[in-house]
Amino acid sequence: MEAQKQSRPVAGIAWMVFTGAMFVAVTAVVKHIGDDVPAAQAAFLRYVLGLVFLLPMIKPILAAHLTGRQKKLFWARGLVHTLAVILWFFAMARIPIAEVTAMNYLSPVYVSLGAALFLGERLPPRRLAAVVMALIGAMIILRPGIKEVELGHIAMLGTAVCFAAGYLIAKQLSGEVSPAVVVGMLSITVTIGLAPFAWAVWVTPTLPQLGWLFLVACFATAGHYSMTLAFAAAPLTVTQPVTFLQLVWAVLLGVIVFGEAVDGWVIFGGAVIMASVSFITWREAVARRAVTPAVPATKV
Repeated sequence: MEAQKQSRPVAGIAWMVFTGAMFVAVTAVVKHIGDDVPAAQAAFLRYVLGLVFLLPMIKPILAAHLTGRQKKLFWARGLVHTLAVILWFFAMARIPIAEVTAMNYLSPVYVSLGAALFLGERLPPRRLAAVVMALIGAMIILRPGIKEVELGHIAMLGTAVCFAAGYLIAKQLSGEVSPAVVVGMLSITVTIGLAPFAWAVWVTPTLPQLGWLFLVACFATAGHYSMTLAFAAAPLTVTQPVTFLQLVWAVLLGVIVFGEAVDGWVIFGGAVIMASVSFITWREAVARRAVTPAVPATKV
């Protein structure tokens, strides 16, 4: 199987390039909506409108006969993912697309730390050094004391932590239930989890806003599907570095569509983080482990 994956690196890279385009499209639409729809409500509507894609997963979920422990883990994952999605929508309306994209690269780094702290994974010196370099990359982006750290930046730090926690829970469940159950239960629990937050800030959305949010669901679903095709074609060590193109596209999108200034420090910091994530991924491949997720795997 591994040899088969290695034999199709071009296909894997192509699918990952398409995946990156889909997730950049997600950020563009959410940025376009901005504060017109409150963050919690926008996130809730994105998931509600995306429930149509859940229909094929209902049968596997019912057939899984989940245990009490598994249900608790799914609800725990739904809770942390709910918080992550709200924070991500909040950040998108307040800081440049490039900064959101670059800081989202931190999630796999937090996964490595969480795996060491809570799952008993080893964190050898070279991987620890890569984690430290990634955190330095985050400081390059934020530059506290040199530029103002906004609420959006703090929200993105929280987003990365929550996405990482959700991934670690999913990792525990992935060996017990099918991928369809993992994905389907996430959609159900997050939709329910977002409901009270959305109700608290509810404003009546317009038809165009509903249309934009349905586009978010379509782009996100297409991105996750094409990502699975990329993983089937090539290993993470091949596809992970390609995710850095998302930052390039995010910068171009911010400049051309939203008139955002190009910040070289953000690009440099994002490159440092991405290099660190790629190194961690390579080391895990050498050690025959699979803990660190691809960057898009932590998206909404």
